[in-house]
Amino acid sequence: MNAAPSPAAAQPSTLNTKSAQRKKALTVLASVVVLGVVAWGIYDYIVASHYEGTDNAYVQGHVIQITPQIGGTVMAILADDTDFVKAGQPLVQLDPADARVALDQAEAGLAQAVRQVRTLYANNGALAAQVRLRDAEVLRAQGDVARATDDLNRRQSLGGNGAVSKEELNHAQSQLTTARSALAAAEAGVNAAREQLSSNQALTDGTQLEQHPSVQLAAAKVREAHLATQRTALLAPVDGYVAKRTVQLGQRVAAGTPLMAVIPLNNVWVDANFKEVQLRHIRIGQPAILVADLYGKKVEYKGVVSGVGIGTGAAFSLLPAQNATGNWIKVVQRVPVRITLDAQQLAGKPLRVGLSMEAEIDVTDQSGKVLADVPVAAPLTSAVSEHAAEAANADVRRVIAANAGVASKTAPISPTVH
Repeated sequence: MNAAPSPAAAQPSTLNTKSAQRKKALTVLASVVVLGVVAWGIYDYIVASHYEGTDNAYVQGHVIQITPQIGGTVMAILADDTDFVKAGQPLVQLDPADARVALDQAEAGLAQAVRQVRTLYANNGALAAQVRLRDAEVLRAQGDVARATDDLNRRQSLGGNGAVSKEELNHAQSQLTTARSALAAAEAGVNAAREQLSSNQALTDGTQLEQHPSVQLAAAKVREAHLATQRTALLAPVDGYVAKRTVQLGQRVAAGTPLMAVIPLNNVWVDANFKEVQLRHIRIGQPAILVADLYGKKVEYKGVVSGVGIGTGAAFSLLPAQNATGNWIKVVQRVPVRITLDAQQLAGKPLRVGLSMEAEIDVTDQSGKVLADVPVAAPLTSAVSEHAAEAANADVRRVIAANAGVASKTAPISPTVH
């Protein structure tokens, strides 16, 4: 019978088996790593290199401050936080008493100015009649001078024969002197009357009553006072939601004091803050996919890059970094990229200002522009002030018509309040 192998002889065989197994495991692991690196390289080249993403993105919108244009005491608050308001809806009502008194004074001033200007136009006729009267006096004085001259010449021709006394001759000479003085006074009166007429015509020439500077100045004061009465009611400039209400009933507010804000949630966008190295492929017009933490990854918003910021947050901060002094550590900067959202999606899934978002931009198409060269965002306007200007002009026309008189030629007044 063969003897059993000794433990010393079996040990090398076991070591060789373990070494082969370890080598095989390392080979498999290395293969998996190589395959993973290759797969990641292929994925990065085909897919990942065409997208730039960040979770440093937040919803932004227009926060429209409601501030009074005149001072006053708050009499009513007609909207509160979270309320939805329509454009033109009253939000806050100020005490209108002072503004109404000022309007009454301005209307009285306009009425007085219209009547004074009517007097100027009427004086033109009276002063022209005075000129004609003075001209008639000059003609009469010239006749008196001619008659006195003839009398003097006739008496002087008879004075040599003794037919006319010296006293009568002196009397004729005195009459001629008096007639010449009266002629000079009449001519001076004509010049004075013509100067008065020219002075009065300088105030009225080239303009009608409605366009006279005095009337226009008084009309401007009426418009100002009328607008002040309109501005006692603070109206919502756009459709939106009320936020940040700080005004209280009975509070005395000054012009420019923030009372509340109106935020139109149908016109919000996302500012995605990308790193510097991510901006090299981002262009205006590229599509983007956004996810809000509010709804989770099941809801994806479609967006479009509409603009790229022109500076980093550090450059526009209240205390900009002073990197030229002391020790310096490089910090990767970020630049905001504006992404506009689909209006229909916003209507179905509304967002709020300040919410966190995750943004991913498809940078495959890089034919767009790096920076905008034309306005992209739609203008945000309000028509509330236009209606106030029309009402003020109507009030001016009413006051002028009431004081212009039936003989005045009225002309349309061009609106001057904007």
